[in-house]
Amino acid sequence: MPMEKTFNAAEAEARLYEAWEKAGAFRAGANARPGAPKFCIMIPPPNVTGSLHMGHAFNNTLQDILVRWHRMRGHDTLWQPGQDHAGIATQMVVERELAKEGKSRRDFTREEFIAKVWEWKAKSGGTIINQLKRLGASCDWSRNAFTMSGAPGAPAGEEGNFHDAVIKVFVDLYNKGLIYRGKRLVNWDPHFETAISDLEVENIEVQGHMWHFRYPLAGGETYEYVEKDAEGNIILREVRDYISIATTRPETMLGDGAVAVHPDDERYKPLIGKYCEIPVGPKEHRRLIPIIADEYPDPDFGSGAVKITGAHDFNDYAVARRHNIPMYRLMDTRAHMRSDGLPYAEAAEIAQKLARGEITLSESEIDALNLVPDDLRGLDRYEARKRVVEQITAEGLAVTVLKKSIDPETGAEHLERVPLVETRPIMQPFGDRSKVVIEPMLTDQWFVDTAKIVGPALEAVRRGMEAHESGTFDEKAGYTRILPERDAKTYFHWLENIEPWCISRQLWWGHQIPVWYDEQGNQYCAPNEEEARRMAGPDARLTRDPDVLDTWFSSGLWPIGTLGWPEETEELKKYFPTDVLITGFDIIFFWVARMMMMQLAVVGQVPFHTVYVHALVRDEKGKKMSKSLGNVLDPLDLIEEYGADAVRFTLAAMAAMGRDLKLSKDRIAGYRNFTTKLWNATRFAEMNGALRRDVGGDAATPPANVRHNVNRWIIGEVARARMAVDESLDAFRFNDAANTLYAFVWGKVCDWYVEFAKPLMDGEHGAETRATMAWVLDQCYVMLHPFMPFITEELWALTGERGKMLVHADWPEWGAELIDAEADREMNWVISLIEEIRSARAQMRVPVGLRLPLIMLELDEKGREAFRRNEPMINRLARIEGLTEGAAPKGSITVAVEGGSFAIPLEGVIDIAAERARLQKTLEKLEKDLRGLSARLSNPKFVASAPEDVVEETRERLQLGEDEAAKLRAALKRLEEAA
Repeated sequence: MPMEKTFNAAEAEARLYEAWEKAGAFRAGANARPGAPKFCIMIPPPNVTGSLHMGHAFNNTLQDILVRWHRMRGHDTLWQPGQDHAGIATQMVVERELAKEGKSRRDFTREEFIAKVWEWKAKSGGTIINQLKRLGASCDWSRNAFTMSGAPGAPAGEEGNFHDAVIKVFVDLYNKGLIYRGKRLVNWDPHFETAISDLEVENIEVQGHMWHFRYPLAGGETYEYVEKDAEGNIILREVRDYISIATTRPETMLGDGAVAVHPDDERYKPLIGKYCEIPVGPKEHRRLIPIIADEYPDPDFGSGAVKITGAHDFNDYAVARRHNIPMYRLMDTRAHMRSDGLPYAEAAEIAQKLARGEITLSESEIDALNLVPDDLRGLDRYEARKRVVEQITAEGLAVTVLKKSIDPETGAEHLERVPLVETRPIMQPFGDRSKVVIEPMLTDQWFVDTAKIVGPALEAVRRGMEAHESGTFDEKAGYTRILPERDAKTYFHWLENIEPWCISRQLWWGHQIPVWYDEQGNQYCAPNEEEARRMAGPDARLTRDPDVLDTWFSSGLWPIGTLGWPEETEELKKYFPTDVLITGFDIIFFWVARMMMMQLAVVGQVPFHTVYVHALVRDEKGKKMSKSLGNVLDPLDLIEEYGADAVRFTLAAMAAMGRDLKLSKDRIAGYRNFTTKLWNATRFAEMNGALRRDVGGDAATPPANVRHNVNRWIIGEVARARMAVDESLDAFRFNDAANTLYAFVWGKVCDWYVEFAKPLMDGEHGAETRATMAWVLDQCYVMLHPFMPFITEELWALTGERGKMLVHADWPEWGAELIDAEADREMNWVISLIEEIRSARAQMRVPVGLRLPLIMLELDEKGREAFRRNEPMINRLARIEGLTEGAAPKGSITVAVEGGSFAIPLEGVIDIAAERARLQKTLEKLEKDLRGLSARLSNPKFVASAPEDVVEETRERLQLGEDEAAKLRAALKRLEEAA
């Protein structure tokens, strides 16, 4: 049955994927040769709530290319899939579903709510899996992992032991003193009422306000305030009894512990060590706070003095810790002003005694003090802000400025003092899911003492990078490299400046902290309640910590947890350490670094030898994809429109290491044309009896006794392509591998070999040519398969009876021994001649169908022999009507080749003078444009201040323009010769 005219991707992709799965093609160890090396990749687990986006598509395409390549090489391959339970995201989804029924999480017990989450997962949690299958991801889905498998309440089918691994690691690290509970500042999401990680915070520029207030000096003390300009000239001198503070969050003034000034700021040196009064709250209970010296304040920003509210600002927290300044928490979990604790008068008196050094308080005792005045307690933070500003202004403690106004009736000028409030853009942190403003909050949380486990993770990558840079990298040496090298710097920066890792979250969905408390607050860390009761004694009344672990804690154990640890499974013995991790740069610290630290701390081994960090997928103009900009490309829509192969190949072809990918539909459409080109080349072979089913034999074995140079040449080109692809994939140069295949299949095979082969099909070399073409196409399918699995698998099946599916076909190992130097030289000479003639005709705008005579001016013996043997092909493909030898007549252009030159007469074919004028005019306009582009790039201000994508686009335009100008100059030179 003849092939269809086109490849129906929509019909074939689902059918082919089902066939692969049915055959067990993706299972661990499938197609492995005895004694072959293993290759294991761990999928970065997408959230169970997730849907496929371009980042997923890019990441998983690169992984699949490596996995399919290794599997076809006979390696014992495992691509381990799975999903992250995504605590906050999943809880949010389920709470939204409950809200549709008029219910909330609080209407259920914890156990009942978790059961609802499991129900949701059973119904909707597989969405991302099915979407990855549409992309062609060849994961071993029979081993699909989940970071909550085996947790209490897990239903049938979720019996894995990942939960056991997580709990065991927590208990072990706790017992080693590496996990502790303490009070630190965290990102607090008031909507979900939980701490969140930095990755879950979006910093967005919004219009905000900067209020300026006076903090009166204690006891009415005064000082001379002197302000100078940049040259040191005095521009203001006055006596003040206050220090001026600027703030964007006046409600936090209630928790101030100090005012900080720079030690070198001459304006405030007399005040260091003195006290000032917080200008809000009942007058009789105003607190005095010290004025301290610290490097943090910038003398040139605002007033140069900074209020220190350690419990509600990350910079202030660091200053407060350096100076032992008390940190007073002002808000509850909903970001309302606290309403608990002692009346304000009593709390303020205790705080004042603490400031005067009359008493000492523990951290928990300081946290218990509620310094919110009684009239502000329970208010939302923004309502409290409004009231604080009103109260300070009413008391006359706002910094004021003169404002001029004109009476519209009389035209009289009025001057009045008004509070100084600047309207200015500020960066504000928002929860990426809740979309509410995040509140830095001092809370009790669980932490990993990362400073004690970071050393081996740093050393492993230092050794790996040194070996990589010296060319001595050994995958089995127990170290890790990060590619590209610039991303290793990010890794080192984070780990060399590491802070304790907050691992607790105030949620219900997740791994509940395995710590129980007795009535005295003593902690009992154990893998289960039974063990905790044994530790506490029979009469103890125990309560379990309600918090759950940060999802990054459990996903940090992904490499060993998915392989069955803590059990000594066969998979763990075989596949750990894994080989390569492919991930995005944004989670180098949040995930990569933590996997390194945790695997080294738990099992004493690095989790992988290579981390490949891919760049961002941006839109065609280089802008980050964003729903608000309307430039988001949905990979599923693209697959629907162009087919998975075209999408995958586009992503691979543009995956230059360290460079963001600018994706456009035009590029994808171009690579869909590539699939069509391959399909049509196969149909040509079918019509000429040149498929595997026609010629028999083995796809893996090159044809024997090949005599014609065309066939010997293309066999060598296949070998070259195979070696280049392997070299590129070994070095993670996915774009080089893809572009090698594109140039080989489209250029060498479809454009040249198919054309060269046409006249050979019916002559004495017919059988040889058909056998060679069948083998060449088979190699195209094999080498393209990791990149374009669907169309290649389809063609593999359509073109012959195969012993096994293409997904398990043998990757070729032959190489340079197939290259015939003589055939290679001759056919490349022929191609060069044809291309030169075609280029000259195009430059001169010779009508496409017109055949022209060719004059041999001079040519060495090898060139003459090559021309003689290939003259019919040269004449047909270059549109030559005949060859003569002699001198170039007037009006000819010259074509140079290795060993000689030819002339093409154009007298009477084109108007040489008019053509020269046209080209000269085009070149002059282009050169003017190029001077403008060059001037922009030579301007340091443009390069420094223009958006990166604009600078890059300008460089690309300059390069393209210079290439075009070179072609125009060459064409003009030819015309000058003709004249």
